Amino acid sequence: MSSDVLKFGNDLELDRGAYELRRSGRPLKLERIPMELLLLLVERKGQLVTREEIIERVWGKDLFFDTDNSINAAVRKIRQALKDDPEKPRFVQTVTGKGYRFVAPTVEGPVPTEGISQTFNRNAGSAGLTVETKTTGPRDWRVISLAAVGVLGLSVVGFIFLQSRRTSKLTEKDTIVLGDFTNTTGDPVFDGTLRQGLAVQLEQSPFLSIISEERIQQVLRLMGKPADARLTPEIAREICERTASAAVLDGSIASLGSQYVLGLRAEECRTGDVLDEEQAQAARKEDVLNALSQIATKFRRRVGESLTTVKKYDTPLEEASTPSLEALKAYSAGWRASFSTGSAAAVPFLKRAIEIDPNFASAYAALGRMYGDIGESVLSAVNTSKAYELRDRASDQEKFFISLSYDLQVTGNLEKGQQTCALWVQAYPRAWVPHGLLSGDIYPAMGKRKESVEEAKIALDIDPGFSIGYINLAMGYMALERLDEAEDTLQRAFERKLEIPDFFVLRYVIAFLKGDKVGMERAAALARERRGANDWVSNSEGFVLAYSGHLEAARKKSQLAADLARKTERRDTEALYEADAAVREALFGNVPTARQRAVDALELSKSRDVVYGVGFALALSGDSSRSEALTEDLSRRFPEDTRVQFTYAPTLRALLALNRSQPSKAVELLQTTIPYEGGSPTVGGSEYLLGAGNLYPAYVRGLAYLAAHQGAEAAGEFQKIIDHRGIVISDPVGALAHLQLGRAYALSGDKTKAKSAYRNFLTLWKDADPDIPILQQAQAEYANLN
Repeated sequence: MSSDVLKFGNDLELDRGAYELRRSGRPLKLERIPMELLLLLVERKGQLVTREEIIERVWGKDLFFDTDNSINAAVRKIRQALKDDPEKPRFVQTVTGKGYRFVAPTVEGPVPTEGISQTFNRNAGSAGLTVETKTTGPRDWRVISLAAVGVLGLSVVGFIFLQSRRTSKLTEKDTIVLGDFTNTTGDPVFDGTLRQGLAVQLEQSPFLSIISEERIQQVLRLMGKPADARLTPEIAREICERTASAAVLDGSIASLGSQYVLGLRAEECRTGDVLDEEQAQAARKEDVLNALSQIATKFRRRVGESLTTVKKYDTPLEEASTPSLEALKAYSAGWRASFSTGSAAAVPFLKRAIEIDPNFASAYAALGRMYGDIGESVLSAVNTSKAYELRDRASDQEKFFISLSYDLQVTGNLEKGQQTCALWVQAYPRAWVPHGLLSGDIYPAMGKRKESVEEAKIALDIDPGFSIGYINLAMGYMALERLDEAEDTLQRAFERKLEIPDFFVLRYVIAFLKGDKVGMERAAALARERRGANDWVSNSEGFVLAYSGHLEAARKKSQLAADLARKTERRDTEALYEADAAVREALFGNVPTARQRAVDALELSKSRDVVYGVGFALALSGDSSRSEALTEDLSRRFPEDTRVQFTYAPTLRALLALNRSQPSKAVELLQTTIPYEGGSPTVGGSEYLLGAGNLYPAYVRGLAYLAAHQGAEAAGEFQKIIDHRGIVISDPVGALAHLQLGRAYALSGDKTKAKSAYRNFLTLWKDADPDIPILQQAQAEYANLN
């Protein structure tokens, strides 16, 4: 008979009978899922075990869970227990894209004479029990049948306790699910509010990790339930299992005369074992949030968090958020709306929270973030500044969010924002937000596309339900010219039932880059069905039409986008659409139209990005005086802003130098932009997804080299734009770079290459509106080459 004990490595043994992994005879802690996976891998030693086989054998083929997260997490825990290096594996080898293989030789060891199963058999016999062994798959399960009903001996009870492997503590790698509070008071103000308050309290902990609201809504959709379904104990427990979490927390509130009784119960998801139960009383309604704080603190202590971090990060709920139940309820509704419908849907709820409590710092911060996401930069800065003023009325983790938002939305200091992220991650290693902002805001603006991809991966590894993380990752792949991976990333998001406006617009953009007209039409149609995406997709269509020279049609789409933004009172967004149109007209040589659109944009907003666009359009169309005034104003208003000081102002000043016939000075001014070349000037809104303004410094540098009669250098700049379609995307300079490349080759005397570049441009614009000045110039220049 083969032994249950397998030895491998120098000092490791796997006891299948005792369901135990040991090192030098001492048990190693390994949770159920990683243990099941290790048993499977060892059973199939030397063979490839596919991810599909792992899902079916460990979780069951009919059970949905987060495959990307849970299998990786289980393998990671196995490697940690075995002290195995994934780069140089001694035990578990990754077969990329396929699965895993156990590669270490194993030797059967002797069956322990005092093993748990034998101890159990002896004691079971003395207690009048019979023991039946049943083999199921790779592991033995002991099925106990009673021959007689009686009192079990203490050794039997001890065995059962050992077999359950129950622990009363969580680990720093576990995640938990918060269910809704059962409210029997009849007062609806507690519905959703107490759960949000508990989340605020527990999120102060660097030890605990709560499954995000966005991920919960995603799982609810996969369960066939509405995203706003009440998280009853049964539903919360199912979510807990589907997300491979460790525990579920259910709360309750009941009235006892004029008092309130709050309860909190934490259970292991798989076994139902109770980890902790807490109860507190509140003498008045106004004391309920304080009682909730007390419960949360006790829970943190009892499930394994150190007293040091509990004391350090334990701001009372009323100080960490708001003393108002009504304000907290509106705040909670705002976050839920943002995850289910998009950032624009959250705005009314967050505004309501601030109306109720004008000192609600977290609500201002959230509102600033939502405005930033939809392209309303002025309103974003106003609310974020207010949050920064009130940041002492927030938890430590929320202070990081507020400070980082201030760095990004107000001062624009990307380097300081990067430092804030580093401090945040150091204090809260399991926080996904700093990685999300590094991948979506900071690194793309700095032109660090590879770093953006890596940070997006980290954010999604921590929280696979983070929808914007998929946008950040896909945009990073696009910028690196990895379109298939970008498309796959979006597909993963759709499979998770994550549906925000950005996904549909980005699908349209990817289809454009791949030349897939049918895919573009399908994506545009789907986007129009989604709330909040109408003006984005109209603006996207305007950019694409202009890219191929269909200027009149592009004007109509841009106007439609501006009209839609105006109807929803988004002045910054409307102004940005006007500024985009002004730049387009200037690039194409329509000077009077460009100047008028620029003036129209400036009347709507003087936000940073609008002023840059207007200044660019005016400089291109020869209005140096007004452009220079805007440039100096921009530089004064944003002295710390990385984009303004290292991209916007130098680019505008270079254009002004060109207008004054100073090409060498223009090239010199653009030197400061080089470290940030390829960065995204805008964040939020459809412009970010369309590449608006990307590589403008390179385009202007190319114009300067042309003016200086340095054809080879000019060609290098325009070729750079052509080679980076995933960065330029549908900005008009992507098309015009072909024409300018032809001019550069002609200037260098390379007639063959010049003709080729001109032909590329004229082919791209073969159906363009015939009255566009730059097209007419190109046709005449090409004719002269023949």
